[in-house]
Amino acid sequence: MMKVKVIVHKAEEGGYWAEVPSLPGCFTQGETLEELKQNVYEAVEGWLRTKEENINEVVDKDSEVLELVV
Repeated sequence: MMKVKVIVHKAEEGGYWAEVPSLPGCFTQGETLEELKQNVYEAVEGWLRTKEENINEVVDKDSEVLELVV
């Protein structure tokens, strides 16, 4: 399990947008707070999955990847 802080902003055109400061480039939006919340889960999951794929590309045969639950 992982805990992240999410900053929620009201969008000028209506609805909301959010950013996850601890995950650079992780942003999403939604028309309602409930939709935004669901989109945040998906954005964080996608960000972490992409990051994992990138890590696996740079690991050489003499290295080891540890997976921790925080």
